[in-house]
Amino acid sequence: MANLRVRGGGWAWRFGLLVGLAAVLACPRTAAASTCAELANLKLPAVTIDTASAHPGGPMPAPTLSVGHGKLAFAVSPADMPALCRVAGSIRPTADSDIRFELWLPAKNWNGRYVQVGNGGLAGAVPTYRFAALVRQGYAVAGTDDGHVADSNDGRWAVGHPEKIKDFADRAVHLTSVAGKAIAAAYYGVHPHHAYFTGCSEGGREALMEAQRFPQDFDGIAAGSAANDFTGTMAAILWNERAVTIPAAAAIPAALLPVIQAAARAQCDASDGLRDGVVDDPRRCRFDPAVLRCKPGARRGSCLTAAQVAALRKIYAGPRDPVTGRIISPGFESGGEAEEPLTLSGIHGKSPDTLQAHAYFGDLVFQDPAWDPRRFDFHRDMAAAAGVGALIDATDPDLRKFKAGGGKLIQFHGWLDGAVPPRQSVAYYERAVATMGGLAQTQDFYRLFLAPGMLHCGLGPGPNGFGQGFLEPFRHDPDHDILLALQAWVEAGRTPERLIATKFIDDDPASGVARQRPLCPYPATARYRGGDKRLSANYSCRAAKRPS
Repeated sequence: MANLRVRGGGWAWRFGLLVGLAAVLACPRTAAASTCAELANLKLPAVTIDTASAHPGGPMPAPTLSVGHGKLAFAVSPADMPALCRVAGSIRPTADSDIRFELWLPAKNWNGRYVQVGNGGLAGAVPTYRFAALVRQGYAVAGTDDGHVADSNDGRWAVGHPEKIKDFADRAVHLTSVAGKAIAAAYYGVHPHHAYFTGCSEGGREALMEAQRFPQDFDGIAAGSAANDFTGTMAAILWNERAVTIPAAAAIPAALLPVIQAAARAQCDASDGLRDGVVDDPRRCRFDPAVLRCKPGARRGSCLTAAQVAALRKIYAGPRDPVTGRIISPGFESGGEAEEPLTLSGIHGKSPDTLQAHAYFGDLVFQDPAWDPRRFDFHRDMAAAAGVGALIDATDPDLRKFKAGGGKLIQFHGWLDGAVPPRQSVAYYERAVATMGGLAQTQDFYRLFLAPGMLHCGLGPGPNGFGQGFLEPFRHDPDHDILLALQAWVEAGRTPERLIATKFIDDDPASGVARQRPLCPYPATARYRGGDKRLSANYSCRAAKRPS
């Protein structure tokens, strides 16, 4: 019963849940398992199971998610599924809560593990598009809609509903983990021997929130491209929008983005000596868009005006408090302007990121669907956001309870992320190192991997596939698959000294491998040793000093 982990909520509710789970979790390991249909009658406090249906295997309808430029959906579809039990229900810890969840349980060959997957954006749907690949590998898999049904860019569900904001902030993920493990125990007749969480973007925020506030929920956590400083990230997106709209002359046409990107890469790619189109560490290269400033007689659309140069400098620098000078958030890196169809290219209209930023401040913070982002004040309104931010931001660097419980945490971030500033992950990790007593004390349970040339959660010009959910990994082993690396660390004590990232031809695993390289635990970086640049064996992880 070492993995029964319940935290949070009112004391009475928690006591009732513990009593209700006792019959399920205290049963001997030889207890008879429930059939799938019988799970519909399972009684857990505050939990309603709406459906429990057996799927015999084969095609199975489920949502998919397009990523990147829309050319690629998640590589694993539910077209050929194993036999499983599909459970759906809701959790209502308060009168205003309706936390929807879903759980897929392999009918055969369960590996004894529970995995919960995270959301994206402002959530609003159970992320079942991540379930198929994991069920095929034998995991019991669960997820939640975070307590509301909505488009992931829509925050109107939060207006007048503080309990739903709390559900979104941390309660939905936590309570789903409690219910999901209890249902799995009832189905199999034994509790999962290990529990894992994996998420990217909003799911990365959820991942770090779990480690901080509910350190006993999961044995291992994978946190990708984490928007853990959610308020700071949303402010950075508003800052970018402001930079290219005020003045109007600062607007940057879409046709100029490839020009800017090419200039940034031409300068920065040379900084690592490889000249392979991938910038190892953008902090070592200070690209100044002024090199593209229009000269007299220059062809329109091939260069930048002074206003456009100023706008890009603001985006790269990130927002500051105009009164105190405090850095609100790091800026975005140069070199991915034409790749990432999110923040930078969203400046031509309402990108998903700008819609989420408007919804966060308008609906969650100010409770005003008619809120005008043009009124946002980066001093006054950031202070006004502190209350909601205290609920939603997962920025506490004190991970001592998670470490003491034996938890392991792997965090990753793409250096060309255009949705969440990569240096937010660096800053959080460095705060954790300081809080935990130093790098050695931190790396024995928590490691950060930065991926050169990778966009938000995946894709991009660099090696970008390592089992994080966008592409099937090159191989299912701890060197190439982040979940298996986490599992090996938790269960076998195998410390992840590197992750091998793969760049597939056209980002399509069926087309073959273009190149590979190791990702190294920060602050180490991969150094080229000579030979074929496409082979990971020709790189080694070496310590690196932090750029000034």
